[in-house]
Amino acid sequence: MEAMDMDEEPVIVAVRGPDLGGGPRFHFPLSDSESSRELETGLDEEEPPPIMSTWAFNQRSAPGQRGEPRPRAARGPAASQPRRRTRRGLAPPSRAFLDFLLRAPAASEALQGSGSSTDISGSDTEEQAPGPSLGASAALGPPAGSTEPSAPTNETAGGRVQLGPVVPPPATVTLPCVPVATPSFQPSQSEEGEGDTCPICFEPWAAAGEHRLATLRCGHLFGNACIKRWLKGQGQAAKCPQCNKKAKRSDIVLLYARKLRAVDNSEQEAMKKCLAEEQTLRRKAELESAQCRMQLQVVTEECGKLRKQVQDIRTLMSQAGGASRSTGGLSQRAEAPRGGSHYTFSKGVLVSQAGGCRVLAFCGPMGCLLASQPSPQATLVPGYGVKKISTVNMKASQYIHIHSKQIRGLAFNRRDDSLMLSASLDNTLKITSLLTNTVVQTYNAGKPVWSCCWSLDNSNYVYAGLLNGSVLVYDTRDTSTHVQELLPLGARSPVPSLSYIPRAGSGPFPCGGLLAGSLEGGYFWEQLEGNSYRPHQLPLEAAGCIDIQVETATRHCLVTYRPGRSNPSLRCVLMELTRAPQLVPSLQGSLPGGACSCSPVQTFNAGSSCKLLTRNAVFPSPAGGAMLVCAGDEASNSTMVWDAGSGALIQKLPADLPVLDICPLEVNGDHYLASLTEKMLKVYKWE
Repeated sequence: MEAMDMDEEPVIVAVRGPDLGGGPRFHFPLSDSESSRELETGLDEEEPPPIMSTWAFNQRSAPGQRGEPRPRAARGPAASQPRRRTRRGLAPPSRAFLDFLLRAPAASEALQGSGSSTDISGSDTEEQAPGPSLGASAALGPPAGSTEPSAPTNETAGGRVQLGPVVPPPATVTLPCVPVATPSFQPSQSEEGEGDTCPICFEPWAAAGEHRLATLRCGHLFGNACIKRWLKGQGQAAKCPQCNKKAKRSDIVLLYARKLRAVDNSEQEAMKKCLAEEQTLRRKAELESAQCRMQLQVVTEECGKLRKQVQDIRTLMSQAGGASRSTGGLSQRAEAPRGGSHYTFSKGVLVSQAGGCRVLAFCGPMGCLLASQPSPQATLVPGYGVKKISTVNMKASQYIHIHSKQIRGLAFNRRDDSLMLSASLDNTLKITSLLTNTVVQTYNAGKPVWSCCWSLDNSNYVYAGLLNGSVLVYDTRDTSTHVQELLPLGARSPVPSLSYIPRAGSGPFPCGGLLAGSLEGGYFWEQLEGNSYRPHQLPLEAAGCIDIQVETATRHCLVTYRPGRSNPSLRCVLMELTRAPQLVPSLQGSLPGGACSCSPVQTFNAGSSCKLLTRNAVFPSPAGGAMLVCAGDEASNSTMVWDAGSGALIQKLPADLPVLDICPLEVNGDHYLASLTEKMLKVYKWE
C-alpha cells in the first residue's frame, strides 16, 4: 500500500470482496483534501456470500435513516489537541467514508453467519486511537426494505464502481487511523475568574462606577478606584503593582472592552442614585418639619402670651371694679387730681415669660421703651439683653443681646443719637446703638457695675458706679481704660444709683456734677473746671438708702429708704439741693465754693415690705404746676402716685407683681407712665 499523489488526481480505493463467481470489486474516489489509504478486504473461500452492493450505497443515499454517516467534525480548537500519528504523506480520510468502512465488514459478517479473521495493520509507530468498536458496528444491519442484489455485472461505464470476478486473497483489512473528535479546550474555573477581578482588591471590576476597568501604560488591568488609591499612596515613587514600572495618575486610561467580563452594577448604581435622592428628600422633609415645629412653638408661645394678657386684663378689671365699689378704699377717680385728670390703664405687655426683668428706660428718638431681661433662648445664647417695646402700638418688637450677666442700669444722653449706656454685673460697661442693634463700645471695669449715667454737660463722658463704692469716669474717645476714679468718702458699699445734674446759670443750686447714691448714704461730686471733681457728702440717713433720683429742672431729688426699726414702712423723701454762699480762692479769682447740701421737703410712706432694690421717679405733673412722686409698693403690688406739693396719694395703680422700675414718658403730646415688674410692663395713659 502506498500513498498517492493528492494534488494530481483523485485517489481510488479498491475493496475486494469474496470470490463468488466473480466477487464484487469496489473502487471509491476520495477528494484531494482528504488523505487516502488503500484498503483491501479479502475473505476465505468458505466465507458467506458477499455484501450486497445496493445496501452499501443505500447507507449513503438515505439521510436521516438508521446507519446515516455522521457529519464531519468542525475544524476548531480540537485541531490543536494531540492527534494520532499517521503515515507520512497521508491524511485522515473523510468521516462519511470511515463510517462506511466500519459498517461494511460487520454487515457482511452478519449476512454470511460465519466469522472471518480481520487484520488491522498499520505502521509500527502508530498508536491505536479510541473510536467506535467493530462489534458495535456489526450490530447495525441493513435498513428495512433492502433487497438482495442481482447477479454481479461488469464494471460501470464511469469506472467509478466495477463488479466482476475477483480471486480473493487472504482476508486482510487495512484501516486508516480514525481521528477522534475531542471537545475544545475549556479553562478551569480558577483561570476563568482570573481575568475578572482586580489584582489589588481581588474584587470583580465593573462596567461603570468607581471600580470600572482601567489600565496603565504597562498594560496591566486594575479597578479604577483601586489603582488611583494605590498610586496616591505610593506618592512620587509610584509603580505598577504587578511589574514595578513607574506610573502616575495621568497614565490611567479607562478601558471600553468589547468582551469585558464585568459585574453588571448598573442596577446597583441606579439604586444608589435613588438612595441619594431619597436621602436628599428626607433631609429636606426633616428640615421643613423642624421649621414647622419651630413655627408651631412660636405660635404656641404667642397664644400663651395673649391668654396671659387676657387673664391679666380680666384681673385688673375685676380689681378696678372692686376698688370703685369699695367705700373704705381709695378710689382712683375719687383721688384723682383737680380737673379730673388721672392715669388710666392703657396696655400690658409680656416682656419675659420666665421673669428676670430689672430696669427700664425710654428712648425718645426711637420712640420705644427698653426693658432688661434674660435671653429668651438661654440654652443657645445665654446672657442678658434688652427688649424693644414700641410706643406706637405698645408691642414688644425685638430682643438685643448685650451682656452675659444681669443688667443693673440703662441710660441715654441728650444728643438723640440712639446710643444706650448699660451697666452689668459682668464687670462691663457697654454702649449699644439702637439703630443697628449692635454693641459699639465696651469698657471693662474690673468689678461688677451697679449703675451708670451720661454727663449732661459733655456727652463724651460716662460714669459707672461699682460694687466697691467707687465711680469710674470714662471718655468715649479713649477706648483703653477709665480716665479718672472717684473714691468714696465713707464705707465702701455698692452704688445702686447715679444721676448727673447739669450746670445752671442761676438759682439756689447752679453747680453741676454727679449725684451718687450708695447703700450707706449719698455723695455729690461737683465738677470743676476741666476734669476735676470735688466731693460733697449729703446729709442723709446713715443706712437704708436704696435709691436716689433727680428732677433736674427743679433741682430736687427723691431719696428712698427701706423699712427699719425706727421707720417700719418704705419712705420716699423729696429733698431740695442747696449750696452755701461761700467763696473759694482760685487762680482766676474767687469762685463760689460753698458746701453742697440738701434739705427735706416732703415725705411719702408706702408699705412695710421692701426686699428688692426698686427704682422710683419724680417728675413734673402732666397737668402742670406741680410735681408727681411715684414709687412701687411691694406690700400691695402696686404703683403709688403722690402729689409732691401736698403729699396726698393721688392713685394706686395695681400690678400682679412687685414694681421694680418706673419710667414717665411723652409720645406725640400724650403722657404715659410705665411700670415694670419681673415679667410684665404696664403702661398707663394720663387723661
